[in-house]
Amino acid sequence: MKQPLTIDFVSDIACPWCAIGLSSLQLALSRLGDTVDAQVTVHPFELNPEMGPDGETIVDYLGKKYGRTPEQIAETQAAIRERGASVGFDFGARTHVYNTFDAHRLLHWAGLKGKQLPLKLALLRAYHSDGKDPGNHEVLAEAARSVGLDAGEASEVLRSGAYADEVRAEEQEYHAKGIQSVPAIIFNGRYLVSGGQPVETFEQVIQQVLAEK
Repeated sequence: MKQPLTIDFVSDIACPWCAIGLSSLQLALSRLGDTVDAQVTVHPFELNPEMGPDGETIVDYLGKKYGRTPEQIAETQAAIRERGASVGFDFGARTHVYNTFDAHRLLHWAGLKGKQLPLKLALLRAYHSDGKDPGNHEVLAEAARSVGLDAGEASEVLRSGAYADEVRAEEQEYHAKGIQSVPAIIFNGRYLVSGGQPVETFEQVIQQVLAEK
């Protein structure tokens, strides 16, 4: 008999470790098979809330934020590609960092349509694998269409500014709970795991949570 499990996945599309973490989590759930009935809900977190509409090169952004050299950035990206490949996520050539607020608004709308997780995965691939701008409305509408949502309705959501207040409220809620980095994964509303953990770690955590329940 499957045991119910709620998973709140707090993350940003701009975060490569979020792509790794979500892929790793999904592999862990697939390995656990018929033992768990997981309900995954994604929640917004912005790494670059002040980022302008044109974005910024990754080299400039990481250089200013962390003081890294272009060589160090290249090494980090190579390590990220390797980790991604180990959990089935293909990282492409990302050159820029972008604002993701509109993407989070669209994800909120997709949640009302029952397509939130598929859209999240499509947006992660659009940015991290294909290097597309996740703040571009055409990119966002196409991602929505690719998972069976109405692209015209998605475009209207983006044009209208809908769900901005809801996204801001969720962001503030998780900041108030102490979430300062992502991914942050909360199991059954009680157990927090941070970072793009290995598949085995997620398996162990889920088994422990279910056993305690």
